[in-house]
Amino acid sequence: MRVTVVGTGYVGLTTAVALAYLGHEVTCVDKNPAVVGSLSAGRPPFHEPGLAELLGETYRSMHFDVALTPETAGADVLLICVGTPPQENGDADLRYVEEAAAAIAEVLPAGAGTVVVNKSTVPVGSARRVESIIRDGLERRGVEARPSVASNPEFLREGSALFDTFYPDRIVVGAASDRAVNRMRALYEPILEQTFTPPTGLPRPDGQALPVFLTTTPTSAELCKYAANAFLAMKISFANEIGGIAERVGADVTEVMRAVGLDRRIGLRYLGAGAGWGGSCFGKDVHALLALGEQYGYELPLAAGTLRVNERQRRAVVEKLQQALKVVRGSTVALWGLTFKPNTDDLRDAPALDVARRLVELGARVRVHDPVGMERARRENPDLAVEYADSPLTAARDADAVVLMTEWEAFLHVDWQAVAGQMRDRVVVDGRNVLDRDLLTRLGFRYWGIGR
Repeated sequence: MRVTVVGTGYVGLTTAVALAYLGHEVTCVDKNPAVVGSLSAGRPPFHEPGLAELLGETYRSMHFDVALTPETAGADVLLICVGTPPQENGDADLRYVEEAAAAIAEVLPAGAGTVVVNKSTVPVGSARRVESIIRDGLERRGVEARPSVASNPEFLREGSALFDTFYPDRIVVGAASDRAVNRMRALYEPILEQTFTPPTGLPRPDGQALPVFLTTTPTSAELCKYAANAFLAMKISFANEIGGIAERVGADVTEVMRAVGLDRRIGLRYLGAGAGWGGSCFGKDVHALLALGEQYGYELPLAAGTLRVNERQRRAVVEKLQQALKVVRGSTVALWGLTFKPNTDDLRDAPALDVARRLVELGARVRVHDPVGMERARRENPDLAVEYADSPLTAARDADAVVLMTEWEAFLHVDWQAVAGQMRDRVVVDGRNVLDRDLLTRLGFRYWGIGR
């Protein structure tokens, strides 16, 4: 099948490379010439486990361009995967989606039956908006074509995006026409039937169930993405809220949430208390859901509370340091981890950046280390007044405290005896509740967890 992907961010490039691996003829369109040049050379512009290797296998059979052409606009399926950044009121900014729709209308050839798919996270009504832009553009040109518009939200986790693409729980398609539904089913058939040979390094999990192919209206498909992310964010914030009570009554939130999560109705995932969630999806999507409710005069107190709890968790990390050190001004703090989660270089809404800025404001000397995120941090945050260290051990030199903000695998296997020998004081704030508290205590550290 001929597939065009507009936008080569996390969603667009991951989807494009996976579809090319499955045998589809894929063209990626991105208006940034530097990105197109990098992709044409087989280099992804961001860090995602396994992506560079899979792109290396497929890029010679893929095509890359800075603009749509009649041929690429007239593909069997055209996926819009552009950014939808938040506006000041929290609603998603659709300017890039609308630009993509207008570009399609400008070059779509006569008679084309392209299925145009919103894969970007978009608010309710976006499929209808894209359809109207394309229709109006074709009318101005006097061109008769038969495009269909569908919604196909993504449910990818950064750091596991390829795994989630090849082995999804469900594939949701919202469309008004059978033609669009049938073509999307055909596009994803190797995944739906799990008939493909797994890529190197991404073996099919034992007992992998076949994904559910869920068809619905475009409106329901658009809303389900916001609902899913709001619920996951809510689970984390709920664990953090219980963590605050656990600290005050002398309980351990890790044990409490394990007991709660073993209930099959609830599940253990996304119940880890810590420094809070970040990234480009949870906060943006919860804000967009609140904006949608405001447009319809409907309050969403659970969603609003989810954001408030998450903001509080970032302050809680600094407050623990204040309790442990008493005086933060003049102290040296080693911050381990900058990215919002491990296995990505994404710093958007990363809790570590907020903590670092607050510590600097309080007069601390902050030294940071991240396995992959430091170059991007320097580039995107030139005003961040921190020192960048080349290893966790270097960051901890003469430090009064170590704060773990991202649970990178490298941080879980640090030689704590060596760390202790480097530090001036032995305070550890475990912002993810993943370190061995008993070991650290035996080595003379004062351990501070979240909700423990």
